Amino acid sequence: MRIMIAGGGTGGHIYPALSFLKFVQKLKPETKVLYVGTDKGLESKIVPDAGIPFKTIRVQSFRRSFTWENLRTIYLFLESVKQAKLLIKNFKPDVVLGMGGYVAGSVLYAAAKLNIPTVIHEQNSVSGITNKVLSYYVDKVAISFRCVERSFPKGKVVFTGNPRAQEVVDIGKSDILKRYSLDPDMPTAVIFGGSRGALKINQALVEALPRFSKKNYQVLYASGERYYKEFQEKFQQAEMQMENVCILPYIEQMAEVLANVDLMVGRAGATSIAEMTALGLPGILIPSPFVTNDHQTKNAQNLVNAGAVKKIADRNLNGKCLVAAIDDILLNSKLCQQMSKASKSEGVPDAAQRLLDVVKKLM
Repeated sequence: MRIMIAGGGTGGHIYPALSFLKFVQKLKPETKVLYVGTDKGLESKIVPDAGIPFKTIRVQSFRRSFTWENLRTIYLFLESVKQAKLLIKNFKPDVVLGMGGYVAGSVLYAAAKLNIPTVIHEQNSVSGITNKVLSYYVDKVAISFRCVERSFPKGKVVFTGNPRAQEVVDIGKSDILKRYSLDPDMPTAVIFGGSRGALKINQALVEALPRFSKKNYQVLYASGERYYKEFQEKFQQAEMQMENVCILPYIEQMAEVLANVDLMVGRAGATSIAEMTALGLPGILIPSPFVTNDHQTKNAQNLVNAGAVKKIADRNLNGKCLVAAIDDILLNSKLCQQMSKASKSEGVPDAAQRLLDVVKKLM
């Protein structure tokens, strides 16, 4: 089996792709894969570091308002389609899978024109523009939220969930919290603002730190590299005074950490939600107000409606309400269990297998 995969720009497109490829190669080691991205996106570092063969094409996104730069974007798109066709002809994939981002547009369009079986995967509850357009050319559309089905042509949509979910479920329990000088047997909340961190969450955390000192639970916090130095003095002072708090710039083994904590607090990105629900974790979600179409708020609201999470608007976030929300869940075992059950019911622990089934049916 030969699979070409395209997607990039953000971790929300890249990590599900890598989870899927890891699953496929574990199941079928003889599978040949090629990842296509850009040399400017996060994928240019993350994918090669994962040991996946990687090629680039030159493409850029459309501006949402009228600008002469969009003429250049159209030119680059046409050129990138030519580049993609050449890569496809050389690699000879059995199927081409698009995981989102404008780079997927060129590759999937080229594959469709060459009559190669094609699938796009939509991670969010609101479809991106690239995937909306591509849906009229590709063979199948795999979705992670059922509510997004109406955004795509009837008859093409298959609910698979997010492949990242299956990867975290397969990790299992461990004593990883000991690496952060935390007690594996104590209720634990992991808090983070995405791979780069979030200023508002950092500000709320600093305000919340004194309130954590006498709690019967512990906190593991990832501030993001760019904010750690800014708040480092306050972070280190708090850690010296409290044994139940650990603060880091970045948590390298986040999937394993999530498999061994009791509550997730953070943004409402598709990958985080897939991990959380697959593990049956209750959550406190703080949707980013800076994403396209406010899709994180819609991602979170699905889980609020299910009873799996509490939602705090970014503009309302402060230390007091953050601690109160954590207290409500971790200090109330009955509510924690109810939210955990609701979260689990929203998860898709076999998402990678479901996506593979879609791919295999097209070959």
